[in-house]
Amino acid sequence: MTPSTSLDRGDLPGVVAAVVLINLVGSAPAALGGPGSEWFQSLAKPAIYPPPWLFGVVWPLLFTLLGVALYLVWQTDHTGRGLALGLFGAQMAFNVAWTPVFFRAQNLALALAVIVGLLALAVPTAVAFGRVERTAGLLVVPYLLWVVFAAALNYRFLVLN
Repeated sequence: MTPSTSLDRGDLPGVVAAVVLINLVGSAPAALGGPGSEWFQSLAKPAIYPPPWLFGVVWPLLFTLLGVALYLVWQTDHTGRGLALGLFGAQMAFNVAWTPVFFRAQNLALALAVIVGLLALAVPTAVAFGRVERTAGLLVVPYLLWVVFAAALNYRFLVLN
């Protein structure tokens, strides 16, 4: 597949596999703790805290977009592919690390540092994806916006608690 090539039916198994993989990896840390914990329920919630159900809608959607973007980059032979995939892996590691740091370790300051690191890796990931396959870069943009919001939300939790 060359940059800016559209997907066809033959790509469907690969796209589905990438989407399932990223959703599994991204959601796995929720097994270690989440917003239902007594600790989290006791925290003062920032005014910008959205309804809890929204997280269950947004994250799978964002992980699905990331899975499609990952597939698009994976399928290219572009010289920037290795860098893009490496950055993607690094930012996903930070993404996966955030949940246990915030909910399990209950460390709001360290969680903020993790999410700032995530953002610092997600931005160049989007740029690298865009250089390899324009559509892939665009698919990462909603994720970037949500991570910025999540960082602001984490900061507000820290300030209030």
